[in-house]
Amino acid sequence: MKKLWVSKLIHAFVNGKIYTSFQPKKVADGIVIAHEKILYVGDSKKATKIVKELGGEIIDLQGKTILPGFIDSHTHLNSLGQSLHMLDLNGTTSIDEFKEKLKKYAESVKTTWILGFGWDQEDLGRYPTKEDIDEVIKDRPVFLSRTCFHAAVLNTKAIELIGLEEGEDVDLERGIVKENALERVRDVINQNLTIEDYKQFIEEGAKFALSQGVTSIGFVSVNEKSLRALLELDSEGKLPIRVFVYLNPSLLEELKKLGLTKNIGSKRVKIMGIKILADGSLGARTAWLSKPYEDAPTSGHPNISKEELETIVQEAQQLGLQMAVHAIGDRTIDMVLDIYEKFGEERYRIEHASIIREDQIERMKKLGVVVSVQPRFVISDWWAVQRVGKERAKWIYPFNSMLKKGIPIGFGTDSPIEVVNPWETVYAAVTRGKFEGIETYKYTEEECVSLEEALHLYIYGSAYIMHSENELGTLEEEKLADFIIVDKDPFEVEERELKNIKVLEAYVGGSKLY
Repeated sequence: MKKLWVSKLIHAFVNGKIYTSFQPKKVADGIVIAHEKILYVGDSKKATKIVKELGGEIIDLQGKTILPGFIDSHTHLNSLGQSLHMLDLNGTTSIDEFKEKLKKYAESVKTTWILGFGWDQEDLGRYPTKEDIDEVIKDRPVFLSRTCFHAAVLNTKAIELIGLEEGEDVDLERGIVKENALERVRDVINQNLTIEDYKQFIEEGAKFALSQGVTSIGFVSVNEKSLRALLELDSEGKLPIRVFVYLNPSLLEELKKLGLTKNIGSKRVKIMGIKILADGSLGARTAWLSKPYEDAPTSGHPNISKEELETIVQEAQQLGLQMAVHAIGDRTIDMVLDIYEKFGEERYRIEHASIIREDQIERMKKLGVVVSVQPRFVISDWWAVQRVGKERAKWIYPFNSMLKKGIPIGFGTDSPIEVVNPWETVYAAVTRGKFEGIETYKYTEEECVSLEEALHLYIYGSAYIMHSENELGTLEEEKLADFIIVDKDPFEVEERELKNIKVLEAYVGGSKLY
């Protein structure tokens, strides 16, 4: 009886190409999984012998490639799941096409609100307006987010329902809202969503992420409903991936009352820290720069005062929570580093770090700050040089400069802002838009990273910035058995083919869940 029980928990994968780490790059051809962890990595013959003695199962890979599971350090998991049902306007290149897609989508769904995302005024030729939407839909409220989710356009019906008034970051005439005003609108729309709605979004988002090869994520900007939904799914055994939670600051008081600290949770869900949105985006020109934008008479602005941010950091530190602060503009990064320096806490996170100066990189190294970057932004933000000008172009996502200075980096997608498919991100980190003719490449070619570096940062790097490098990030003995099987060895394909690699199977804790 004991042998039968053991056999269900022990497996050997043999005769494959198993990448156990990327810096240094190590390859094995056999691996043994026992009780959710890695028991042995090395030779297929020894792996087979171990499992035969224990009465486990032997799986012949027939030459297939295994990699550690990807770890997406920055994802909006509920929004990812929700976006699978929303109008996707990515790639829309004219206002006429925008209207046509909106019309077809509205005819296909019965929901009261029409929700969508993905438009970019740079592709459309101008900002869409409420009049554009009103021409298509007048009787149902419409809310369509820009690709960065830092600006949105609403129709007249939505404006009336919300009671929106002209003010900071609200252009009532065009129906455009940005930043803090956008968050208030989103809160009103989400008030009607139930815990069951959030459970559906999160479960669907998690399953989709896993199908793309992502076995762990950093779930950022988690509100109360998302947290409750996440914990319920975990208790029901319905979470197929590991989730590291970064909560909205509005939940700090509750955390203090309950005495919750970092790493509280289960095998699947861990509370890690607090996420703050300190500025906006380059696309909406709301990221806070030290000098004005090259293509507009504005420097952007912060979404939070320095004093308020410092108070939140202090409260988070008292609870042992990790900070993760969205800072895209270099002036915002200055503000964040000033505050981090006061508290002297290592592995505090900066999210995105899109426009970052050389002196700031030096300072980050000195302070032990870690960074979550989104390489796919380099290609999506094809207009970035227009925004900041040629002199500042070298400051756009300087991944290699940060790497050379020893800044710990984790990769993410900010999904659904970017696709959650990690191979798109790997491709972008390695090529930086070389094959797309992106202007940024001309000024930052030296910021490309190697394939080994990209995979290391995406997997071990992301584990490290979320304090999980002892459990995840490599396929080593005693670590958690989270890995994927892919259709091609990434080191045997051309650079431009990296984004076409497909995930065949995904395992979390040694169990095949995709």
